[in-house]
Parts: sequence; C-alpha cells; structure tokens
Amino acid sequence: MAQTTIRRRSVFALASTRLVAILAVLGPGFVTANVDNDPGGILTYSQAGAKFGYQLLWTLIPTTIALIVVQEMAARMGAITGKGLSDLIREEFGLRATFFTMLVLSVADFGNIISEFAGLASGMGLFGVSKYITVPLGAALVWTVIVRGRYKRVETILIVASLVYFAYPVSAFLANPDWNLAVKETFLPTISKDPAYLVMIVGLIGTTITPWMQFYLQAAVVEKGVDARHYGLCRLDVIIGCIVTDVIAFFIVVACAATIYKTGNREITDVAQAASALIPFAGKFASLLFAVGLINASLLSAAILPLATSYNICEGLGFESGIDKRFSEAPIFYWLYTLLIGGGAAFVLIPNLPLLKFILFSQVANGILLPFVLVYMLLLVNTPRLMGAFKNNWWQNAIAWTTAIVMIALTLGLIYNSVIG
Repeated sequence: MAQTTIRRRSVFALASTRLVAILAVLGPGFVTANVDNDPGGILTYSQAGAKFGYQLLWTLIPTTIALIVVQEMAARMGAITGKGLSDLIREEFGLRATFFTMLVLSVADFGNIISEFAGLASGMGLFGVSKYITVPLGAALVWTVIVRGRYKRVETILIVASLVYFAYPVSAFLANPDWNLAVKETFLPTISKDPAYLVMIVGLIGTTITPWMQFYLQAAVVEKGVDARHYGLCRLDVIIGCIVTDVIAFFIVVACAATIYKTGNREITDVAQAASALIPFAGKFASLLFAVGLINASLLSAAILPLATSYNICEGLGFESGIDKRFSEAPIFYWLYTLLIGGGAAFVLIPNLPLLKFILFSQVANGILLPFVLVYMLLLVNTPRLMGAFKNNWWQNAIAWTTAIVMIALTLGLIYNSVIG
C-alpha cells in the first residue's frame, strides 16, 4: 500500500515537473500563431464559410502543416543562434537586403495595424459604441500593457487573451452545423474550377503565413531566453499554437457555413456582418461570442504587430530592443512602437477613409515580402556555421522547400488577383 502511494506520488511529481517545464516555455509559438487569426484572417475564414459552406475546410490541413514547418524553423533559429531574424539577415546578407526587408515589412505591417483598429471599431460598433471612443481607448490600453509591462507579465496577458479565441467553437456549436458534412469536407477535398473558389483558396493559405510572424516569433524566443536545452519544449509550443489557431479557423468557417451560407446572401465585407448574421440561426449569445472574439483578436493583434515591426527595424539597424528593457534603455524601440500604435489608430478615425484599400495594399506588400523571407530563412537554417547540428536535415528541407515554393506560387497568385483580377 505504501509502495503504491509512493509510486503515485512519483508519477504525480514527474507529471507536475513536466507541466511546469512546458508552461515555462509556452508562449512565443502559441501567441504568434493565434495572433494570425486577426480581423483580416477572421474575415477571410468567414467569407470562406459564407460563400462556399463547408467545401474549403480541407485546405486547413495542408495550411496547418505549412504553418508548423515555417514557424518551427523560425523558433529553432532563435533558440540556437540567440539572434532575431533581422539580425541574421543583416549579418549574412548585408544592409541592402535588411533595408528592403524592413521597408516592405513596415509598410505591410502599418496597413495591418490599421485593419486591427478597424476591426476593433467594427466589433464595438455591434454594441453601439462609437469608434471615436473605442479606438483611442484600445490604443491606450495596448500601449500601456506593452510599454509599462515586462516580458513575463506581458506574455501571460497575451496567452490569456489567446484563450478567448475559444469563443468561436462555442459559436459554431450553437449554430447547429451539419457535422457529418463538415468532417467529410475536411478530409475529402472538393475541387472546383470556379475562379472565386480558387481565389479563396489562395486567400486562406496566404492569410496564414505572413512575414511579420517569423520576425516576431524569433525575437520572442530570443527575448524569452530559450536555448538549445529548451528547444524541444519550444518546438512543442510552436506545434500546439499552429494546431490551435487552425482549429479555431475551422470553427469560424463552420459557424458561417451553418448560418450565412444558408441564406443565399453570401457576401461579407466586414467581420461584424458575420457576427450579426448568426443571430437568426444561433441566437444573440452566439453572435455576442463571435463579436467578443473579434474585439479580442483586434486588441491582441494591435499589440503584437507593432512589436514585430519594432523588433525588425531595431534588430536590422542594431538598436536596443525588447519588452524587458525600460523606455530609457531602448528609446528607438519604444518610440517606433508608440508611433505605429498612434498612427494606426489615427488613420481609422479619419472620416470616410477607404480602409479596405489600405488593407488590400498591406496584403500585396506582405505578398511581395513573403518569398524573400522564406528563402532567407531556408538559407540561414541550412548554414552549419550558424545552426551546427540543428540545421535542417534532408526531409526537413524537402518539406520546407516544397512549402516555400507552394507559398511563393500562391502568394504570386494572390498578388495577381488583388492587383489585376
């Protein structure tokens, strides 16, 4: 009896130790992947469900694999080299490549920041609150949390905020979808020659892997102090984050497929429309949860995207950066962050501003930069001098280069359809 008790205590102690270790490393991968479900991403998933029902759910499987491959490389480089992606690009490819990367990423990110505050205004508009109140308050809240906080505290807040995304699965269940059909469409691809169907596939995959994610993730891994010893847990964090974010995407598509798709009026130009459309089918509570998810996504993304840009620019130019540093220790980093937050919020407050054009322009800029970032990452992660035994092996390269080629082709298709189509 005593031996059984001791054995149980040992198992419990081992499990507790492993759980503490996982929680200690959990953060960068989980937060980065979840922020990918920003207002632009939620709009894309909502459009997929509204226009095509369950037919596009199958795309989430290859998308998840691609996301894991790219995110894992970024995390591994951060853990092994102890340097951010901009640092490595500057050191290995020179200042010109770094400057081009910084310029295009900054333009793209600023457009995305505008869209985050537009999403906040749209979500709070469902509750009858004016954007002239919510946007300045949201900007002030985000700035205070990041600038006045320290890394561990900020990361805890971001992880808790990421958990709010689970409002979308609840909304999906309340919408009473056809689960048999949803599961079938997830594992048996539906092929269509409809140009709109093909464009939506490009949009779904293109909205999943964006340049800013790689810069932020690698910088966050470095700032958290993750090294080769903790890399296994860091990789687990990345994989969990990628799976969770696309599971959330699955439920967003399902919620809109079960409701808006049925109405025949399948055009969505604003995420708030999707939340409102749930009411006749799933009730006010489901609509409320969808709106809460949108507001949370807007604030979370508005906090992270400016950080990604600030990390990128400061690392590329050799300035001090990091949430753990005080304003006086990293003034350029924090002033950049402040200007991006203030500028993005200010744009949304301009009356009659064509926000959709800004969002479109930022997507095109992301598309221009993404192929360069993927190639840079693959060249860096295969450099023995930098990565040693942690460089890609043959099967990782096979998967990674295939992912890069497919993503480049899809991105070029997205640019073509955005600009010409």
